[in-house]
This record gives sequence, C-alpha cells and structure tokens, in this order.
Amino acid sequence: VIYNLYKPKNYTSFSVVRQVKKITSEKVGHSGTLDPFADGVLVIGVGKSTKKLSEIIEYDKRYKGVIKLGEKTDTKDLTGSIIKKEDIPEVKDIDLNTLAKSFIGKHMQKPPMYSARKINGVRLYKLARQNISVERNPKEIEIKDLHCSLYKKDMLSIEVECSSGTYIRVLAEEICAKIGTVGHLIELTRTKVGSFILDDSLTVEKFEEKWKS
Repeated sequence: VIYNLYKPKNYTSFSVVRQVKKITSEKVGHSGTLDPFADGVLVIGVGKSTKKLSEIIEYDKRYKGVIKLGEKTDTKDLTGSIIKKEDIPEVKDIDLNTLAKSFIGKHMQKPPMYSARKINGVRLYKLARQNISVERNPKEIEIKDLHCSLYKKDMLSIEVECSSGTYIRVLAEEICAKIGTVGHLIELTRTKVGSFILDDSLTVEKFEEKWKS
C-alpha cells in the first residue's frame, strides 16, 4: 500500500522510513528525499507496493518556502555557515512577477554538493562534509509554476511547481542572483507530490493508529 506521510522538520526522510519499518515489520521505501530542515509530503511504500515508488518519484512536486536575502550559505539553506554577504536591492512585487515568469520552462540545473545525489556510489553530502567538491553533471528540470512575493524587507516567500529532481535550494539562489544579491532557504515545505497533498498527510503516530486498527 502507498501512504502519504508528513515528514516533520529536523528529521531525515530515512528516519521516517525507519519508524514505519519498525511499526509494520515490512519492507519500506520513500519516493524522494526531503532535506532534514524541510517538512511536508513524503510518499511511503510498504511491502510489495515499494515497486510503485520508482513511478511516483517521477511525479511533479509543489513546494512553498522562504528565502533570506543578502546571505549565502555553504549548504544553500539555514543549516549551513554564512560564506558571503551582499547588499539587498529594493524589491517590488511587480518586479518579482516578471522575474518569476522568466524561470518558467525547462533549463539545466546542477545538483548542490550538499545533496543525497550519488556519484560513484557515494552521496554528495558525505563528500561535502569532508570539504571535497566534485564535478556534477547538470540535469534538465522544468519549472511549471512560480510565484514570488516580498515576505519581509529581507525575505521572499515562494511557491513553485516543478519536475522531479529539482533542487529548490539551487532555484532560490538563482532567484536571488536575478534580484542582484545572494540568499538561502530558511523554510521549505513540500505541499504536493502528484495527487498526494499535504492536507491528507498522516503523521507517523496517525499512521501507526491506522496500521494497527
């Protein structure tokens, strides 16, 4: 069976899988890693249904997030160290609408070093923690919908619908570059994976109740 679970902040996707495995005593997998600092929809397969995950992982996804302007971090999110600071130009919502439209469509995106992507069998974040940087091949991604608005003087809120494999942390940096500054993600929520939506997501506790009932 396929389940729509809610991954809370400060948990790895694998830790949620491990909890479900403990509850069910069956084979368990998920359909796409969510960064530990992020929360939202994590689609889980239990038992034979794990075979369906390779199809679900290719579904389009929707996210909402908050970008902190003026500060770049090594991880591209709030968990990293600040490596650069820049002034923030005056930002207006009308300019942001035009900017957002410029991202719609297909383009190439290079995965960040701090990611779960594997190169030669090693996850990139493990190399990054050793201060090792390797060449990563860019992958074609598609931004299908993007909305940006001023959240605070030094923050933007974004909503994005995108193809599988899109790194929102990288997109956030690209948005900042077009504004004329640097930035990093401080909040990220996955609100949709295909037809699986956040409003229907079960916490691990609710999943356990459902499994045992």
